[in-house]
Amino acid sequence: MDDKEIVSALRVALAGRVGQDRYELWFGGTTQFHVAGQTLTVGAPTEFFQQWIRANFRKQIEQACFEVAGWHPRVEFRVDPAEPPAPKEPMPSSESNRPLQSSRAGPALHVVVGNGHGHAAPRGKASPNGKACRRLASFDDFVCGETNQIALRAAQRAARQPGETPLFLHGPTSVGKTHLLESICAEARKHHAQLTVIYQSAEQFTSYFIESLRGSGLPSFRRKYRGVGLLILDDLHFLVGKRATRIELLHTVDTLLREGRQLVFAADEPPGRLTSLGPELVTRLQSGAVCRLDPPDHATRLGIVRQMAKRLGVRVPDDVQQYIASRVTSHAREISGALCRLQATSEGLRQPVTLAMAKDTLGELIRQAGPVVRLPDIERAVCEVFQIDSGSLQSTGRTRSVSYPRMLAMWLARKHTRAALSEIGSYFGRRRHSTVVSAQHRVDGWMAEGTPLDVAHQSWTVDETIRQIERKLEAG
Repeated sequence: MDDKEIVSALRVALAGRVGQDRYELWFGGTTQFHVAGQTLTVGAPTEFFQQWIRANFRKQIEQACFEVAGWHPRVEFRVDPAEPPAPKEPMPSSESNRPLQSSRAGPALHVVVGNGHGHAAPRGKASPNGKACRRLASFDDFVCGETNQIALRAAQRAARQPGETPLFLHGPTSVGKTHLLESICAEARKHHAQLTVIYQSAEQFTSYFIESLRGSGLPSFRRKYRGVGLLILDDLHFLVGKRATRIELLHTVDTLLREGRQLVFAADEPPGRLTSLGPELVTRLQSGAVCRLDPPDHATRLGIVRQMAKRLGVRVPDDVQQYIASRVTSHAREISGALCRLQATSEGLRQPVTLAMAKDTLGELIRQAGPVVRLPDIERAVCEVFQIDSGSLQSTGRTRSVSYPRMLAMWLARKHTRAALSEIGSYFGRRRHSTVVSAQHRVDGWMAEGTPLDVAHQSWTVDETIRQIERKLEAG
């Protein structure tokens, strides 16, 4: 690849690592990349931008460069005077001086659909004010596994029949939460053209709230947020430690609930685990539909590979699709990065994508992920600790000597692998995904209560047993 191709691929990979909203804010239109040899220079528009990017994104920039170019760069940061100026902001140290996000600092992911400004087109069209804007995701693009069907249906209902019940989506990174939020925004606009929609991250909500306090614009802020028909906030866990913003959001939520408006939230954890947000707000978050999104299983990953390849316009043979789906298992963004790297290699070499090319191009990326804990590894370690026969955990046996170790194995699989609930249940005796959820809750209860396990005429301490199993997993 030449330098321009590296920079282009780097931007795609970096957006996948830091998230589209943060990428657009800090790198979208104001920050430049320059490649010379194996030196990558990051040109920021102001001293503030330079310090913020160096402090918060250096690692992701290095990883993205290695992902697309195959070498570790020497990263240099500078203020590029050729770039248009951006507003100077104080360095962040607390809620009161977080960087404010505005249109002058790049196209932050702030969507207002309906009666307002900053419009976004849900189908990749121009906005009402004539400005181009990126296309929001849609439900049609969402590759859904068996365990995420409930979340998908709930999201579609919130978009098509807004106001029936609040919706809270949660799950680990890159399982599709933001995709569903964008889809709700796009679908709501499609079915309810006059509906006013605000879609932001919790970080942006905080920034605009603080900006309103500094500029004596609090009444305007409240009219804007408490007058919408649909409020969507992503990354709600960002509000931990931000008391003033949480109180403002609580009053906003109460107002919208009273008036029958639609609320949609997303976070990494379920509401019950976000206790630092305060009991009042947590209670509101739990008042509606709470849906978990799980990592994709192999079939779903394969569907994601096919869809992303189609979107990128790169032809990926079936054997390469299977290779990527079976080896790149962490999350959808890694799949996107792998395909972008394959595309860049194919275009650079002017050769079609082949399995040999994929193994050569993606080998380092796959090895970089480190040792992977697999379901057979967990089965082996559990059987060794409890001294039970190999294969017992996959049997139909329901005796305590088998069922208790099986529950621990399922719990460990949820902790140490990204296998979907259906994969875990299928592996451990062809059980339903609800059985895996039940096992996880059972083990959580044992740990919380310090319950000893009486198995094979022995009394086992749950915490110590788990530590023994995990030591065996680490030893391989």
